[in-house]
Formats: sequence, structure tokens, C-alpha cells
Amino acid sequence: MYKIIIADDEDIVREGIRDSLNWSELGFEVMGTYENGREVLQAVDQAPPDVVLTDINMPLMDGLEVTRYLFEHYPQTKVIILTGYDEFEYAQQAVKLKVHDYILKPNTAEELRQILRKVKAELDEENHQLEDLSKLKQQLRESLPLVRERFLNQWVNGDVCESELKDKLSFLNIQIPGSHFMVAVIDVDDHGELQLFYPENENELLYFAVCNIAGELISKHNNGIVFQNHNDQTVIILFGDQAETLSRDALAVLEEINQSVSSYLKFTISIGVGDICHSLAAIHHSHRRATAALEYRFFLGKNRIIPIGDVEGQMNEGVPYERYWERKLITGLKSGTPHEIEEMVERVISNLKESYHSMERCYIHIQQIIVSIWDMLEELEIHESHQHEASSPLTDIYRLKTIDEIASWLKAYCLHTSGVIAETRNNSYKLQAVRAEEYIQAHYADSDISMDTVCKYLALSTSYFSLIFKNHTGETFISYLTRIRVEKAKELLKCTDLKTYEIADRIGYADPHYFNLIFKKATGMTPTVFRKML
Repeated sequence: MYKIIIADDEDIVREGIRDSLNWSELGFEVMGTYENGREVLQAVDQAPPDVVLTDINMPLMDGLEVTRYLFEHYPQTKVIILTGYDEFEYAQQAVKLKVHDYILKPNTAEELRQILRKVKAELDEENHQLEDLSKLKQQLRESLPLVRERFLNQWVNGDVCESELKDKLSFLNIQIPGSHFMVAVIDVDDHGELQLFYPENENELLYFAVCNIAGELISKHNNGIVFQNHNDQTVIILFGDQAETLSRDALAVLEEINQSVSSYLKFTISIGVGDICHSLAAIHHSHRRATAALEYRFFLGKNRIIPIGDVEGQMNEGVPYERYWERKLITGLKSGTPHEIEEMVERVISNLKESYHSMERCYIHIQQIIVSIWDMLEELEIHESHQHEASSPLTDIYRLKTIDEIASWLKAYCLHTSGVIAETRNNSYKLQAVRAEEYIQAHYADSDISMDTVCKYLALSTSYFSLIFKNHTGETFISYLTRIRVEKAKELLKCTDLKTYEIADRIGYADPHYFNLIFKKATGMTPTVFRKML
């Protein structure tokens, strides 16, 4: 129910209005009836109504004075002027004071009902809007931390207009005193190891724990603002009155954060520190430099605080990168020893370190080496399964945060590849040697069989064939062929009545005398003596 006050100096009018309408049906409750303006104001000050229905011409204080007071002190209260005067000046004053409606006496109950229905509809709409606004304010209060974090991320990334910056800082109640500013970015060193030791849903808590530790220490020193970005990194905006003091205090609190994370969370972090800037609008430049400083962890190693100004000059003194050791490494994978392969990888990594290329450029160089290895395997007709899997060395290297980690990974990868090549080569040797054995056993009776005929059959050079055949059988071609022929001769001497010269012919010896010499050398006796002993 909406509250309404009726004011008129004529009792019959005042009471007639009160008694002629079903107020509850119209959605109103009459709080009181009054005969002059002063009584109205006293009642309003005690309990402001939603609507005041007042006559203009009243003693002590007329309706327009009441309206003016309500307009100044209770602008949400709606006023309906009820008067017997129809002069324009009254209507004009009432409009200036934002009177809701203006009706002339005498009036009917139906006229009042229509006006009150209209007023109720407007009050309903206003209340609905106020309710929606209240909900929006409540939602804003609940989501304010997220809104604040999103704004801070947009700010440090340079996505906030300078003209809007102060208003947004004020709206979000973000206080950044001082005249000098600096940004630091904190990153966990071993995301991969965290995933091994902690469930995935706890990783977010660990990143938050880093942010929380940083927030508590910054709050204690009261020299910065802490928030998280979208990469699970913690960002700190530090401020101070003097550049030298800010730099000293910033490094001190960052060292404290580093030690606290290591002590309480049992893992390490690296912190990139940007340049000092002199305006809030330039903070995104310091943030960009802090992110760049963090990339130097790739060369310097983990668990470090890295001010961009300290490392940048040193890194600009790099030497040109040479691809000589890359090519030598690819060649060495085919025949080099493990020690030689590791030494070549170290040469490649050493060259990368001396060049001081960006982290992304180093990744590209390593990817080029991987692709060259794949090309070499393709030439050797070796197909590694990982080339067709979702996880690939080309992307796996991005989880490696330092160049020393890449060195260890590349050594392992190259040694594995060298092993695959050696194993494949050994399998190929074995296959070719087995084919040679099968050919010899099928053609041993051919007197024209020779190493050349076997090599021609296998499409191999005689030197290469000699190597793989000796490695596989432990015998030379001649000794292997002789042994096969002698074994066949023994079988024929034992199981047949063939003459010696006939046996010699059947096993590939055209000269029986030569056969006798070979047989005696192999067994210690002639074929005739061997048959007699049987």
C-alpha cells in the first residue's frame, strides 16, 4: 500500500474525499487529513508519504508553499493540487514545482480514482526500477573484485583510455598514491611439475596462494596493488614518491615474496621487474618491460628476480648465431657415439646462449633442429610414431622454461633418435644378412656362386655386404659357403652311394680333387675315409 495525505481547509471537502473512495482497492492507505500546510509539513517530516493531495488555498501555509517544501526536501513524494482557482498563474507555478497533477473543484470521485490509478501505476514503475537498480548494485558489489581485476588487467595491458583512467580508479576505489610507479610480474617456475604433484583442481589454489602471499606482504608495506592476470601470473603495481626509494623498497619486498613462496609452498617463482614510470597512464609500459624481463629466465635460470634494466645491456652484447653445429649434430646422429652427440648438443646450446636471442627465437631454432631430424629420419625411411600423435616435440618444448632445461631435453631426444637409427640399421643389417643366407642355401650347388652374385642380388656393395654378413654370422662369405657345402657333402656321403666326383658336382665343385682338399681341411679326413667310418 502507498501512503497518502489529504489536506484541505474545508472539513466537508477533506472528509468527503476520505470517505468517498475505497482506498485499499486503489492501492493506498490514508495516513491522515489536515486543514493547513503547517500540519502537513509536521506529518511529512515524521513519516514521508508517497502522495500528498492538497488544496492550494489554505490558512497559515498554502498548498504551493507545501509543494515547494516537498520539492526541495522530499522530491520523491508526488503532489496532486486540488483547488477551486483556475487562474493560469497557479497552474504555472504548480508546473514549475513539478506537481504531478492539477484538478479543479468541484470534482467527482471517478476523476480522483483515475488520477490515483495513474499515480499508482507510476509509483509501481518507479519501485520496479528502484528494485532493479538495487539488484544491479548488489550484483556490482558481489562482482566488484572481478570487475576490479579485469580493469587492472586492461590497464596494465594499455587497454584503458587515459581520459577514463581517473574516473575508473575512483569508481573502483583503487588508491595509488605517489609520483613514481613500477610493475612486477611473478610466474611459477614449474607448472608441469605442479601438475605431477598436485591435482589439477589444486593448481589454481597454488597460483592463488602465490598471489595471496604477495598481497599480504605488499599490504604490510603499503606500497602496491596485487592481482592475477589470465596466465595465472601475479602482477604487482608498486608506487612511491622517489625513484631511488621505490626501486630499493620494491626489490626488498619482492625478495621477501620470493623467500616466502619457497618456504611455505615448496616451489620456486621468477619475478620480472619493469622500469620506473612517472604517470599512471604509462604503467602499461612498465608492465610490458616486466613481462620482457621475465623471459630472460630462459637464459639466467629459475628462482630469480630479474630487473629489466640490469639484464638488457648485457643481452644486447650477443654474438651471431651459427648453424654449423646444427648441421654437424644432424650428421652425427647417424653414426656418432653418445658422448659425441651430447657434445654437439652442448655446442648448439652454447651458441644460443652467446647469441642472447629472445626466448621465442630460441624455441624456433630448436624446432628447426627437430624438423631437420625428422627430414633425416624420412630419408632413412624411419617413421617415429610421435610425428603423428597429438603431443609433439614441436609443442612439448614450450613447457621448458630455461635454456638449460632445453639442453637436457634435446640431449635425451637426440640420444633416443640415435638409438632408433642404430636399432633400425641393425634390423636392416639382420634382414639383409638373412636374405644372403637364404640365397646361399638355395644356390650353394651353383659352381658360379660368388660374393659378387650375392651382392648383385641384394643390391649391396661388396664391402658393405662383407661387414653386415660377418657381423651377423660371425663368418666370411667363403667360410660360410664352404661350411654349407661340406655339411651337404656329409649328408650325401652318409645317405647315398654317389661317387665322390658326383657329390662334388652336386654341391658346386667342378673339380673333385679340389673338393677332396676342401673336405679334408674341414673334417680332417678325405670323403672316402669319412664314408668308411660311417
